Amino acid sequence: MYIYPDNLKGHASLLLWRLWDMVIIVIGIILSMIMLVTTKFVQPLVLTSVFAFLTIRFDDMCIFDYIRNAFKF
Repeated sequence: MYIYPDNLKGHASLLLWRLWDMVIIVIGIILSMIMLVTTKFVQPLVLTSVFAFLTIRFDDMCIFDYIRNAFKF
């Protein structure tokens, strides 16, 4: 389900992710599956899954933003 932002300056989201994060996740899954099938290399799929988990958004905040702000501080 596509959710359009209320204030027109916010980021558009799809399910629990921003659209840009969703594009990265989908491309990562496709490339990871290709690598898994051809070389049986699982690490890219694990990294894509971790990125997907870290970028789940609730109330316009995600774990990845929290970690990024902690390192900036």
